[in-house]
Amino acid sequence: MKKRTVEIMDTTLRDGEQTSGMSFSVSEKLTISKLLLEELKVDRIEVASARVSKGEFNAVENIVDWAKSNGYLNKIEILTFLDDGISLEWLLKTGAKVQNLLTKGSLNHLTHQIKKTPKEHFEEIHESISLAKKEGIRTNVYLEDWSNGMRNSKEYVFDYLDFLTKQSIDRILLPDTLGILSPSETFIYMSEIIKKYPKTHFDFHAHNDYDLSVSNVIESLNAGCHGLHLTINGMGERAGNAPMASVAAVIRDFTTNIKINLKEESLYKVSKLVSTFTGFKIPANKPIVGENAFTQTAGIHADGDNKKKLYYNDLLPERFGRRRKYALGKMSGKSNIKKNLQELGITLNDLDLKKVTERVIELGDKKEKVTTEDLPYIISDVLNSSYFKNNVIIKSYILKHSKGINPSAELEIEIDGRLFKEIGKGDGQFNAFMNAVNKIYDNNKIKLPMLIDYTVTIPRGSNSDALCETLITWSKEKKEFRTRGLDPDQTVSAIKATEKMLNII
Repeated sequence: MKKRTVEIMDTTLRDGEQTSGMSFSVSEKLTISKLLLEELKVDRIEVASARVSKGEFNAVENIVDWAKSNGYLNKIEILTFLDDGISLEWLLKTGAKVQNLLTKGSLNHLTHQIKKTPKEHFEEIHESISLAKKEGIRTNVYLEDWSNGMRNSKEYVFDYLDFLTKQSIDRILLPDTLGILSPSETFIYMSEIIKKYPKTHFDFHAHNDYDLSVSNVIESLNAGCHGLHLTINGMGERAGNAPMASVAAVIRDFTTNIKINLKEESLYKVSKLVSTFTGFKIPANKPIVGENAFTQTAGIHADGDNKKKLYYNDLLPERFGRRRKYALGKMSGKSNIKKNLQELGITLNDLDLKKVTERVIELGDKKEKVTTEDLPYIISDVLNSSYFKNNVIIKSYILKHSKGINPSAELEIEIDGRLFKEIGKGDGQFNAFMNAVNKIYDNNKIKLPMLIDYTVTIPRGSNSDALCETLITWSKEKKEFRTRGLDPDQTVSAIKATEKMLNII
């Protein structure tokens, strides 16, 4: 079966920029435009609304200059308005060549917002299209609130389409402006229109208010739609627009007669960059581009993946420039640990693997996430701990630290079955803890080693919730030895390193 090609028009830089609380800088708009056209291979991009600001004008000018030099000028589109040619003049000054003219697609909007009759509106539209053509500008036409128009004023919509299909335009753009459509309605309305006007190019523009945008997009394609409006990460007003990554994946995997030019292996890269520019955080569980989209958590899944890839589906992460991960935490099993160790090139025997797994689960109860980069620290801590007997146990401690007051530590230590309690004060919490320990050992006529070096490290790329490895070098009778502690809390990791020292001596 011959596949039909459907155009992808990205509107991240126009409709996506209507996401509450954000806007792109001039340089960011140019960078994203280049990525969309050259990296992602979208067919067209809507980059701005006319007359918005001087910054918007400068951004469009830069994009147009670049597009003209690289053969993309007719792929750059600007939203314009029925304003006696003012926005068209704005567009002409930027050097752009395509306008997406915003008009009324429902009688309700026409009557109550701009208070005109259909005849008056159509005359105004004809004048705008004619003026654009005279200036060498190509026109696409938006039918704002088209979905409500089909629900409540269908006769108006078809009168309008009868008029538009006789005008000198390239495409008619049908937006579900308020995100009200169900998939069945989308299919019925689009089918009805495409059947009646088989020679006209129709785009569908979905919003996600009911979380149905992807479903509605697919139904528009099933009805014969010729183009789709999408945004990176589903950005857009209110609940956003149809997300490009999800739509691209569904088209490839669930349609048999449709082809798009989109290069899906670049989706994740572009998604991350747009997120960085905007501060619009991608939800961790967002399909395709979310941090957890290809992360298996339960150990049984990793085990199944080792056995004929039982938990794989067609959404292979490599398709999108990503790779599968196996989460480490309280739900980890040995299979999850093994998968992460393979990535690091580390092999452990069954006994050590069991110990490391138990330690990861223990840490997972305290810490939101254990990373692959944490594993060498955990292995080192676990294997070191097996070299001495636990005759000294720090049973409890209370660390107090308030502004303007010296830190203090209340401590309980069990030594060979006997419990000792002491309070210490110091310049810092760990210093207060060590002073309490020293009091206990001084009272028992035992001299502790001298602390001569103290280093704290976290895995590269981690943040404030990372595992801390504290490595302390001690000196006793001219001999040096080191102990390490591991914990999400820096002071606690130092206390664990100290507990190991007390057992060694």
